[in-house]
Amino acid sequence: MSGFIVGLTGGIASGKSEVTRRFEALGIVVADADVAAREVVAPGSPALEQIGRRFGSAMLLADGTLDRARLRGHVFGNDEERQALEAITHPAIRARLRELCETADGPYAIAAIPLLAEAGGRATYPWLDRIVVVDAPESVRHARLRQRDDIDDALATRMIQAQAGRDQRLALADDVIVNDGHPSHLQPQVERLDRLYRQLAAKDARAP
Repeated sequence: MSGFIVGLTGGIASGKSEVTRRFEALGIVVADADVAAREVVAPGSPALEQIGRRFGSAMLLADGTLDRARLRGHVFGNDEERQALEAITHPAIRARLRELCETADGPYAIAAIPLLAEAGGRATYPWLDRIVVVDAPESVRHARLRQRDDIDDALATRMIQAQAGRDQRLALADDVIVNDGHPSHLQPQVERLDRLYRQLAAKDARAP
């Protein structure tokens, strides 16, 4: 059981996935918000039932699963409908992440939350003991996005600007992993934080 939970976040193309893989290689369980988002709308789940009632059965496929593309198209550009969907899914996602972390084996667990700043940060996730931000300059992220997704400059810029700003994310950080160079530069940073989190988790476990 992990009583110490670290939130991990970062902007698009900052290298979050690479960082979480390195923590996992050190034996740390990572609960991913994107995975949790799919799990909480699985057939038979309370969230999916609420979506069906709120948005109609047309949002479900013939096999009872969520028609993600249709629902995404329905809420896109409609703040009221988007907020109604988030009111159903976000609490379920947060609860699932917390459950996965608290039941994980290991000295501590990581909740990977790409949109932590957009979701309200610590106010929305008060159970996070520590927050680490994977950070890279916008120019580096822009170049990675263009290469990774094979897109043009304009689209890469729009994708970055659609998220919270770099300063907003860094304002949440207890710790920062800088990912502006070669991937090999990540390992020493991850190992340093792993040692720190193990120490903090042990101290927390001893606290009355």
